[in-house]
Amino acid sequence: MTTAAEDDSLLLALLNTTPVVDGSQHDELADSAHARAWMTEHSRSATQDWKHLRATRDALQAVVRGQRGAGELQALLGGVVSEPIVSADGVRWDVRVRPARRAAVAAILTWAELRASAPGRLKPCENPDCALFFIDRSHSNVGRWCSMAVCGNRMKARRHYERTRRALRP
Repeated sequence: MTTAAEDDSLLLALLNTTPVVDGSQHDELADSAHARAWMTEHSRSATQDWKHLRATRDALQAVVRGQRGAGELQALLGGVVSEPIVSADGVRWDVRVRPARRAAVAAILTWAELRASAPGRLKPCENPDCALFFIDRSHSNVGRWCSMAVCGNRMKARRHYERTRRALRP
């Protein structure tokens, strides 16, 4: 059983497999070799169905960006069964899924839990030159960038430059 922090980490790692590097977007799940390396790096079995994992990533990215509705995720959960386990501690749900799809299903379930427990906290970076996602842990939920030191600084510098340039125009 994983912790919520580990689940959040997996979800963010999956969402962030399309980073912009030197001005062009790279896909860390582009083929089976890259996907196996990513899964090994993130303590996942390299036998995962990488095409399903990539499809899950693409759908989750679109849902978080508001480009698609959450219903898009339904097809990716085919064959998943959830069974209640009752104990003195209460009810726990045992999710059964084919091992090859475990990471993808875990990411979707983590997205759903995060959406329910912390609505609006999972966000895409507002820097148009960035393709990363983050969980806004600020008290007031006003975070806009994946990193204040990188994207936040760039965006603030860009706005300052534009304001200065406009002020200097006749």
